[in-house]
Amino acid sequence: MIKLRLLLSLALLASALHTAPLQAEETYPADGQAPAPLFNEIAAMDTRVFDAFNHCNEPGRLEEHAGYFSPDIEFYHDTGGVTWTRDAMIANTKKYVCGHFTRQLIPGSLKVYPIKDFGALAQGVHRFCQLDNGKCEGAADFAIVWRLRDGQWQITRVLSYGHHALADAQ
Repeated sequence: MIKLRLLLSLALLASALHTAPLQAEETYPADGQAPAPLFNEIAAMDTRVFDAFNHCNEPGRLEEHAGYFSPDIEFYHDTGGVTWTRDAMIANTKKYVCGHFTRQLIPGSLKVYPIKDFGALAQGVHRFCQLDNGKCEGAADFAIVWRLRDGQWQITRVLSYGHHALADAQ
C-alpha cells in the first residue's frame, strides 16, 4: 500500500511538472540566454569596464577599472595563473597591461545568462591588440560572473582561457 501511494504521488508530481511550465521557460529565450534588458545591461557594463582597462595608463582610469571588481575577486588565467584579490589583479594590470595592449570584444560573441538571485554570467571571445604596433595578434575565451547587490553590479569571478595567436593578425 505504501509503495502504491508513493508511485501515485510520484505520478502526480511528474504530471504537475509536465503540465506547468517553469517560469524561466516563459521568461527567457529557449537557449537560456538572458532577456534583452539584462543582456543590454551586461553588454554596457562590459563596454565600460574594458574602456577603463584599455585606457588604464590615463589618470584615474585604472582606479575606475578597479571599481568594477569585488575586493575578493577570483581571476583565473590559463597562462598567468590565479589572482585572489582585487589589489593583486590591479597590480598585474598596471604592470602587464597599461600602455602595452588593449582588449576588444569580438563582435557577436557575447552571451549573457542570468544567475537566479545573484546576477549574470557573461561569456564570449576577446582579442588583444598591441599598442606599439596596432596589431591584434592574440585571442581568448572569457567568462565573467557579475553580481548585482544593492543596485550595483560587480565582477566576482573571471576566467580567461584558451589564449591563442590569431592567424590573421592585423
